[in-house]
Amino acid sequence: MNLELKDKKDCKYDAVSLGEVMLRLDPGEGRIKTARSFRAWEGGGEYNVIRGLRRCFGMDTAVLTAFADNEVGKLMEDFILQGGVDTSLIYWKETDGIGRICRNGLNFTERGFGIRGAKGCSDRANTAISQARPEDFDFEYIFGELGVRWLHTGGIYAALSEQASETVIEAIKTAKKYGTIVSYDLNYRPSMWSAIGGQKKAQEVNKEIAKYVDVMIGNEEDFTACLGFEIEGNDANLKELNIDGYKKMINEAAKVYPNFKAVATTLRTVKTATVNDWSALCWADGEIYKGMDFKGLEIMDRVGGGDSFASGFIYGLMTTGDAEKAVNYGICHGALAMTTPGDTTMASKSEVEALMGGAGARVQR
Repeated sequence: MNLELKDKKDCKYDAVSLGEVMLRLDPGEGRIKTARSFRAWEGGGEYNVIRGLRRCFGMDTAVLTAFADNEVGKLMEDFILQGGVDTSLIYWKETDGIGRICRNGLNFTERGFGIRGAKGCSDRANTAISQARPEDFDFEYIFGELGVRWLHTGGIYAALSEQASETVIEAIKTAKKYGTIVSYDLNYRPSMWSAIGGQKKAQEVNKEIAKYVDVMIGNEEDFTACLGFEIEGNDANLKELNIDGYKKMINEAAKVYPNFKAVATTLRTVKTATVNDWSALCWADGEIYKGMDFKGLEIMDRVGGGDSFASGFIYGLMTTGDAEKAVNYGICHGALAMTTPGDTTMASKSEVEALMGGAGARVQR
């Protein structure tokens, strides 16, 4: 497939992401409601993708986000720097001493185990990035002068506020103006949309954004809630997936939005919180490709698995132009990311490619 990527020599960045980065507080093997200590990570749906492209796949990346200019914001910046992602495009917003003007987002997440599912408790209202407006970022400079080959953003950020969806659309339009490829992960979160109009508003915003997207990513719930595409034949708990229904859905999405150059959907059957079946489908150039299957995948921490799928998929598209290879990069990267704690990847490209080639879990010495 031909994505018509800009030449690397003409661009400072291979890829940038636009979205919120939060401080994740992780109780480890315990519960949020009984924890006495938490491990701190950084994470966010859009950011996790760009960090994966940098940390696992070695690409030059930057994050477009905003932080309240205080010690927690500086901690977040330090986490991002440890992941190798460029922080020079972050918008630092002045705040007061207690967060009345703006604040930084917190995300408490427990991993789940067996019959107990993972649970998240976000504390992210009134954050700096939810207030950010298009004029807070110099998109003309970023995409027109610095140069960016790929922009990734998504529905989590778009749901933060009215301003957030406006900023997404302005960023995408400017990126397209300068020939940057745009990917978008629908990432539907009912709790976030409920305060600004619910599913009706989610569809209104996402259907407008979809008109400008080159590569659309999501799962079944995302495509249904955000774009109105239904899958018949799946049971309520997704214990059994109707693969033909998924194929029909992504074919329909490609017809409704002829600007899509690729569409990908993850396939997850939840046996328990710690055992899932894991795969994905990809549409490109009128063909559908079914990726590798991981039956009974054992999971340590599922948060960020879909984001790691997206970063592997994007890397595969950017470097090979082969949709079938790309979907397998995504599946294997997502699978590996879910074997380690935290939102972000700890995998290497060599591990991903070894898994694609059939490597097992024997001890490496």
